[in-house]
Amino acid sequence: MKTIICKEPDRLVMEEVQAPSINPGEALVRIKRIGICGTDMHAYKGNQPFFSYPRVLGHELAGIIEEVHDNVQSLRKGDQVSVIPYMECGHCIACRNGKTNCCTDMKVLGVHIDGGMSELIAVPADHLIRTDGLTLDQSAVLEPLSIGAHAVRRSELRAGETALVIGAGPIGLGVMAFAKHRGARVIVMDINDERLQFCRGWAKVDDSVNALQQSKERLSELTNGEYPTVVFDATGNARSMTDAFGYVAHGGKLVYVGLVKADISFNDPEFHKREMTLIGSRNATKEDFDNVIGAVRSGSIDVDSFITHRAGFSEMIGHFESWLKPESKVIKAMVELN
Repeated sequence: MKTIICKEPDRLVMEEVQAPSINPGEALVRIKRIGICGTDMHAYKGNQPFFSYPRVLGHELAGIIEEVHDNVQSLRKGDQVSVIPYMECGHCIACRNGKTNCCTDMKVLGVHIDGGMSELIAVPADHLIRTDGLTLDQSAVLEPLSIGAHAVRRSELRAGETALVIGAGPIGLGVMAFAKHRGARVIVMDINDERLQFCRGWAKVDDSVNALQQSKERLSELTNGEYPTVVFDATGNARSMTDAFGYVAHGGKLVYVGLVKADISFNDPEFHKREMTLIGSRNATKEDFDNVIGAVRSGSIDVDSFITHRAGFSEMIGHFESWLKPESKVIKAMVELN
């Protein structure tokens, strides 16, 4: 089978490798769609934490079951599935408390272990979700949208609250969509006016702020000087994540959805006087995937316009570098396999 390997930063190579066999409890999935996300791009550029080379990228996956062992999880050959790419140990303190998304020995496909940028992949059957009634495109974007849904669930955002989402990439867009779904007033902040315009149309955000143009003053105006009660930072940018402390209302919450390979520092008196809550949000759980499936099936999530760029599997390497460039205006790139 063909697979694409990130040999080292800035180098993707397609190779012919042996197809995987499955063990008890696993299924063999023929990959049909691979969503490209910030993790893949950061890994390609050498900026991804928890990463080593060479590595097969790809964790936003949809496909068709080719073979399944012992009919586990009531799955059948021919079922269309989405992959939950977070491989937890099942017995650590996080797993025992139902927080499999932050397992102490977490192995994410395409990050810690080889992912799905291949024609076939063997996956534990309990990490597959049947997606009958969804398109392959919809199945492939369940994972990034679930990260946003998980962050909103972690925040305990309530209807009527004002939420600020910093970063208008795919993860931030998922946060916006599910914050709106909760009935919150949503403000988006980014440095790109075209991205802000996309958020107004796609996520139906209530207000937008250009981070380069007196952002704190503008936020104060929009909130009558009180600031948002929940701030989500989905940038993966150390400067933005530091500045976000200044955007949170007294008694409010700051949720780090993005990840940066750096230390973050803050002013403790300012943090303390606000009695601010700082929350990390990592990955997602099956509950979040189910939540997203419901939203997609209801039509409240527009996947068609979320996906802005496409390439076939054999052409992907030639397109990948251009997808990194701001002028390409990529929201979500999708790789298609026959």
